[in-house]
Amino acid sequence: MTRVWQWNRPVTVREVLEDLQQERSIAYTTVMTVMDNLHQKGWVRREAEGRAYRYTAVSTRAAYSAALMNEAWSTSDNPAAALVAFFGMMSQEQREALRDAVRIVGHDDEAPAEPATGAAPPPPASAPSPAVAAEGAGEAEGAGEAAEAAGAEGDTGERPPEPGR
Repeated sequence: MTRVWQWNRPVTVREVLEDLQQERSIAYTTVMTVMDNLHQKGWVRREAEGRAYRYTAVSTRAAYSAALMNEAWSTSDNPAAALVAFFGMMSQEQREALRDAVRIVGHDDEAPAEPATGAAPPPPASAPSPAVAAEGAGEAEGAGEAAEAAGAEGDTGERPPEPGR
């Protein structure tokens, strides 16, 4: 997914392959299998172009990272303790980024009970299970590397796929 996210445009298997081959030896069929797995899992969509497909990310890298964090946190038997431990691992810069994020989201104690405009607050974004993308990547030799290589960050404006799809 790294390449798809980085390039933020539709990509072909051949483009991803050629980029990966600058770093290591990898087979076309490995990249093709990983891209197909990502499509089947709902992480990329594809459109036919001649005899090839062009693949586009369905969600952003940020949404994927958020889903990873949400899944890890939600599986804890003590979510508050998990958060305390997580915050304890953060660098000063990460804690500052967290404070900024909380301000942006507006979920601090000083937020008004009702939005000033009278409009309803936006619904929380649902996040996909991060295991979904990783699961399909391990099905072929070298697939983990190809999955990492296949994507990067780009906002498509779409929601991530539902868990289990």
